[in-house]
Amino acid sequence: MARISIIIPTVNEERALPRFFRQLRQLYPAPDEIIVVDGGSNDLTVSLIENEMATATRNGLPVFRLIRSPIARRSYQMNAGVAAATGDYLCFLHADTALPDDALMVIEQTLANPKLAAGGFISLMRGPLRTCWFTSFHNFIKTYYAPLFFRPYLFFARGARLLFGDQAIFCRREQFLACGGYANELPIMEEADMLLRLVQYGRIRQVNRVVESSDRRVAKWGFWRANALFLYVGILWGVGYSAEKLKQLYEDIR
Repeated sequence: MARISIIIPTVNEERALPRFFRQLRQLYPAPDEIIVVDGGSNDLTVSLIENEMATATRNGLPVFRLIRSPIARRSYQMNAGVAAATGDYLCFLHADTALPDDALMVIEQTLANPKLAAGGFISLMRGPLRTCWFTSFHNFIKTYYAPLFFRPYLFFARGARLLFGDQAIFCRREQFLACGGYANELPIMEEADMLLRLVQYGRIRQVNRVVESSDRRVAKWGFWRANALFLYVGILWGVGYSAEKLKQLYEDIR
């Protein structure tokens, strides 16, 4: 089996981490290494990570490392994680997203196909009181309609699909580095930018398996505002608005 590195960017994720770490321990087979890249949290995030590292060491669990990033930006943090990673395959995972127990087997089986360059899961947005079915469905179809409308050549000729961070994107480390990785300067839509370069090495696939992601944006913004913003940001990206302008519409929520 190929070596798999899970890379997790964090900033002030103390609320999500206890449950997140419990779910990581359920993965079977286990990842070869887990790399958490913290962007300067000022809550209990780092303490929770260090406690989990100590637990992993005591119990002989996978290699667990903490990297402190001088910049709190997911693109920069994830690149820093890749630089430290030793796995053949990479999986980029947000702290508010839960993988299925056999996720690494799914990754292994998907990337065994040399015609595929990357993949991601179907994201089901869920909170303690509800499941956001409409939002989850819209995000599912956006994986297809966004590249179809805005990059039709890449959609038909190359198999481009638009995946987002809450879909637990995975790819080969060698090809990730060859395409240039994430653009460090991008504060938003860094996954789309990277995948449109990575697609030169093979098709992008949304696998038929579900990950559960937090509904914290919908809970904070409300149903109508959240879905309108998701759509609006996608359209503006498609017609070429700068990432800096898009980021002004898309506040960080923890």
